[in-house]
Amino acid sequence: SRPQEIPSEAVYEDELVYAFRDISPVAPTHVLLIPKKRDGLTQLQKATPEHKAILGHMLAVGVPAVVSQEKLGSYRLVVNDGEEACQSVFHLHMHIIGGKALTWPPGA
Repeated sequence: SRPQEIPSEAVYEDELVYAFRDISPVAPTHVLLIPKKRDGLTQLQKATPEHKAILGHMLAVGVPAVVSQEKLGSYRLVVNDGEEACQSVFHLHMHIIGGKALTWPPGA
């Protein structure tokens, strides 16, 4: 079952991950991708070798599914890892951002 702590607009879902629109988007497409089971993955630096399957699934299945559905030719994938990196929700999540020309650096 998908996490339902906060109402969300689903973009993609399978047995392992759930993707939904960010409530404060920074671009026309701003989707968050999370594993359905937190399993200790509060942030990327907490990942262990046991997490390689879910991390691989997020990158090789979840992200491409969102990118395809949203028809993104280019996008930015962001993982904020820790408070000083502006991580505000401690359940590992990936931001898929696109739909416009993005600038660099993304923020310092």
